Amino acid sequence: MPTKKEPQLNVWGDEISPCSLMPLTGFYRDGSCATGKEDRGQHVVCIEVTTDFLAFSKAQGNDLSTPHPEFGFPGLTPGDRWCLCGLRWKEAWQADMAPRVVLGSTHQNMTEIIPIEVLKQFAVDLC
Repeated sequence: MPTKKEPQLNVWGDEISPCSLMPLTGFYRDGSCATGKEDRGQHVVCIEVTTDFLAFSKAQGNDLSTPHPEFGFPGLTPGDRWCLCGLRWKEAWQADMAPRVVLGSTHQNMTEIIPIEVLKQFAVDLC
C-alpha cells in the first residue's frame, strides 16, 4: 500500500477532515482526500454525490454507481460523499454538472485546478 506524507492540508491550510468512512473513500482508502505522488488521478476534492453527477460521470466513462465488490467498491448513491479526481470535477463544472464540495475535506491541491472562489460557490460547509 502506498504511503502518504503528513500532514495533509485542506483548502484553508488546516489539517484535512475526513470525507467519508461509509463508503470508504480516498486514494489511500482511509476516508480522506489525502494525496501523494502515487495518486496520479489527484483524488483531492470531497464531493456530495448527486443523481445528475452520477449520470454525467457514467457518460464520461466512469460509472460510479455500479457496485464492484471484487474491488471493495459498493457503488455510490446520491448523498454519499466521495473523493473525486480534481480534473473530473473541473469537467463537470464546465458542463454545469458539478456536485457540491466539502471544503474542509478537500485537499489544498484542488486550488491548483480550480480557484477557491469557484469552489466556495459549491461549498456545503461554508458558513
